[in-house]
Amino acid sequence: MYKGIGASPGIAVGKVLLFKKEDIVIESGAVDDVEKEQNRFHGALKKTREQIEEIKRRTLAEQQAILDAHLMILEDPELIGGVEGAIRAEKLNAEAALEKVMNMFIAIFESMENGYMKERAADIRDVGERLLMNLLGKELPNLAKLKEPVIIVAHDLTPSDTAQLDRENVLGFVTDIGGRTSHSAIMARTMEIPAVVGLKDITQHVKNGDILVFDGEEGIVLVNPEDALVREYARKREEQLQAKKELRKLINSSTISTDGRKVELGCNIGNPKDAKKADENGAEGIGLYRTEFLYMDRTSLPTEEEQLEAYKAVLEIMGKRPVIIRTLDIGGDKELPYMNLPKEMNPFLGYRAIRICLDRKEIFKTQLRALLRAGIYGNLKIMYPMISSVEEVRAANKILEEAKQELQHEGKDYASNIAVGIMVEIPAAAVISDMLAREVDFFSIGTNDLIQYTTAVDRMNEKIAHLYNPFHPALLRLIKLVIDNGHKAGIWVGMCGEAAGDKRLIPVFLGMGLDELSMGAGSILPARKQIQSLSYEEMKVVADQVLQMDTAEEIEKFVTKLCK
Repeated sequence: MYKGIGASPGIAVGKVLLFKKEDIVIESGAVDDVEKEQNRFHGALKKTREQIEEIKRRTLAEQQAILDAHLMILEDPELIGGVEGAIRAEKLNAEAALEKVMNMFIAIFESMENGYMKERAADIRDVGERLLMNLLGKELPNLAKLKEPVIIVAHDLTPSDTAQLDRENVLGFVTDIGGRTSHSAIMARTMEIPAVVGLKDITQHVKNGDILVFDGEEGIVLVNPEDALVREYARKREEQLQAKKELRKLINSSTISTDGRKVELGCNIGNPKDAKKADENGAEGIGLYRTEFLYMDRTSLPTEEEQLEAYKAVLEIMGKRPVIIRTLDIGGDKELPYMNLPKEMNPFLGYRAIRICLDRKEIFKTQLRALLRAGIYGNLKIMYPMISSVEEVRAANKILEEAKQELQHEGKDYASNIAVGIMVEIPAAAVISDMLAREVDFFSIGTNDLIQYTTAVDRMNEKIAHLYNPFHPALLRLIKLVIDNGHKAGIWVGMCGEAAGDKRLIPVFLGMGLDELSMGAGSILPARKQIQSLSYEEMKVVADQVLQMDTAEEIEKFVTKLCK
């Protein structure tokens, strides 16, 4: 038995296909024709860009942001300038110059303490490998077409490898390296392919044709187990697949507890294509549309018309169901090179989200105009992120009113009565939620940042990751405070952070009185089934019990046992 990191849930039983890539051998030597080498480099850049664009066209919407990041690497002036400089100054051939510059970038990222940034070295390595293969005129291995169902075993799978996986014939994959935040793991969860990563040397212990059995949740991998174990895991897998089929029957049903408490289940999305998946999974609305993806993978700000089309597309898919669109939330871990944002010691506490929008009003107003115009096509609601004070809400609403007046003056159609809410993700906002509730139409609790700011834990830092805890008593008390203050003021309260889809916490949130939970598309039907089996009155008692507990460990044990 081997133990790794459960990266994507599900059980896989099948034959091994060892996936090995050809070693790239770089022959370096002085070149005379510098211009020829630079032209070769730019030719490889062009071909690589075209290949990634083609992969992107065939992938799911949720994966495209990762491939967009790869395209941005190919546009990086430091990369391009570094390779050109090495060819020119050191008379290196294009391959040697590229390898030198890529290795430098990879070393920089791998040395970072931030776990998320360290994982991004894999993206640079992926792009660099593709560039080198194109320079050498070699074909990259492709997992898009397989002859039979297999389990992929590899040292690592790059994001572009994962994006091309033949979903019909890949039963799952396991790798020597990687973590839960690696892009291959994120993609596996999106594609609903079971995966275990971080097994260290699993490639050394298997060969093609071996039988592999693994659990993508527990991280347990068995090589050539006894027939009885194979049958047991195969049975569990069939049970899981049958359970998924049963869940599909709930797509068109309402999310109502056994004693009549209705909860709206929304979906978090990043672009119009994601809305289709939300619809296919029975979403009762869009609880969070992250608009920053409209601003990424480009060299300039999106126009009002471009934004209008993106918002309109989602609204038309969702029909009368509510669509909450969050205004631009950049900064922190999301950067836009063309905006020349300042480098900061503490970017998560700095110049980001609503702070940028209130400072650079022309960017904010363009987005608000597009949202107002899109509002005529469906049930749109506007949500401001990173709010910490009443003053910020009033300032944002003032710009919204200016946008309305401009559109009216120009004779353009717009929705005049759009509901406006805020994300409650800063402890200050939670503490003054009674005051903020008088200024807005709804709250949506963003647990990802609320946990981070409440516990003073950088959620990307692997050394303190164990302190980033959704069961922390302070967090749960803040959530209850926000819900109570919202309801006292007559507004509804939702949640759009990762915790909203956690089956252990859903009973607690039901008991606290949350009106809406927004999550990933794949979590909607399991959450609906769970809530339909719970009593609101009984969960109120559970929530009260949880709020009296002293430690996160005590709370986690209690709610985990409750879910079994």
